[in-house]
Amino acid sequence: MRSAHPAHPHRLAARLWRVALLLPLLAMIWCLPAAPAAAAVDVAKQVLIGADYHGQDLRGATFNLTNLRDADLSGADLQGASLFGAKLQDADLSNTNLREATLDSAVFDSTDLRNAVLENAFAFNTKFSGALRVEGADFTNVPLRGDALKSLCAVASGTNPVTGRETRDTLGCS
Repeated sequence: MRSAHPAHPHRLAARLWRVALLLPLLAMIWCLPAAPAAAAVDVAKQVLIGADYHGQDLRGATFNLTNLRDADLSGADLQGASLFGAKLQDADLSNTNLREATLDSAVFDSTDLRNAVLENAFAFNTKFSGALRVEGADFTNVPLRGDALKSLCAVASGTNPVTGRETRDTLGCS
């Protein structure tokens, strides 16, 4: 009976050489630090008058009790953000995604909300006054006090370009 032939020494050496080259590369990849998760912006209780956040990804950001008078948040993604008690007088929130945002006790005085989507935002104690611009805003499922609803219905018009909903319909204006 013949014994099995051992692997050819040249092929075995080539395989060992490839493994020897791959091990340091694999070790380097294994030791690389994982990229940190992007942290949400937290600028609670700040004075950010005239700040420029237009077009930024601010999902989950915290602007609680922050003064954002004259700030530019146009086109920003503020989904799930908290603007509890924020002062937004004369701020530009046009074309902004405010879905599921907390807007309770915020002050929207002469704020530009044109074409903003506020669907499922919480705004029960929010103050809406002054020369509000809400053409095309979508307030679907936003709880509002009677006085806020009256102020908004007085100026509501247009259709939201993202959701296709009429502003007056989303507010339940008669």
